[in-house]
Amino acid sequence: MKENIHPDYHKVVFMDTNSGFKFLTGSTKSSNQTIEWEDGSTYPLIKVEVSSDTHPFYTGVQKFSDRGGRTERFMKRYNFKNK
Repeated sequence: MKENIHPDYHKVVFMDTNSGFKFLTGSTKSSNQTIEWEDGSTYPLIKVEVSSDTHPFYTGVQKFSDRGGRTERFMKRYNFKNK
């Protein structure tokens, strides 16, 4: 591996801001905020809006809105009637 061309890879804590779920992993990202982890060490804290704890694919909870297709919405918006 070449020297001085790779980013610094270290352990960080990612926290889901919606649920408070936290996990420790390796990353090249860094942050000014820190958090003390369960092992007693302090790691950089990176806040994310969506994680596996809140993403609909992993939770199985999805919101489906019955808005209709593009044509139906266009017809409704401009008051066209189907003939």
